[in-house]
Amino acid sequence: MSDPTAQISAAARNKVQAQLGLATSLADTLIDSMQKMVGLNLNAAKASLETSLAGTQRLLTARDPQEFFSLSAHQAQPHAEIALTYGRHLASIASAAQVELTRVTEDQVNRSSQHIVNLIDELGRLSPAGSESTLSLMKSALDNVSVSLAQLARNSKIAVETMEHNMKTANAPATQRDESHSKQGGTKK
Repeated sequence: MSDPTAQISAAARNKVQAQLGLATSLADTLIDSMQKMVGLNLNAAKASLETSLAGTQRLLTARDPQEFFSLSAHQAQPHAEIALTYGRHLASIASAAQVELTRVTEDQVNRSSQHIVNLIDELGRLSPAGSESTLSLMKSALDNVSVSLAQLARNSKIAVETMEHNMKTANAPATQRDESHSKQGGTKK
């Protein structure tokens, strides 16, 4: 296959196939994440409804106003726990999706870069004398793009790690408070 036109056509076909593979991988990851989010939303709605019904039933069994108000004051606690759990799971789903999307994209960029380098090398072999500087410039530009994409991936990873750390830090006082209330509630019963 020494015909440059045929090689470029094959390279274009391979590139389109690679792009379709990338699109499919990204779509699969996004659909999987959306399924997890829908399941999380359904579970959170179910838990909230069950908690509300149980709380309402407890309120209806109150024997006097003091007991009624005491039970009412404790109604918010289970809903806060549901909200905290929901937030943690949502952050986990988003983080996992971002990690997978980054991995798929990095793999595709690496394969594409290698393919382009091979194509440039083949063009260099077939090109007339004196075009080496142009090919060198193209390789240099490709290297710069690769370095930029690697830096973007590192920054993205740092952002996700920071988000996870911030979620844990923000939830820590509430989690400790929830555990404290649970222990107190367990000793009163």
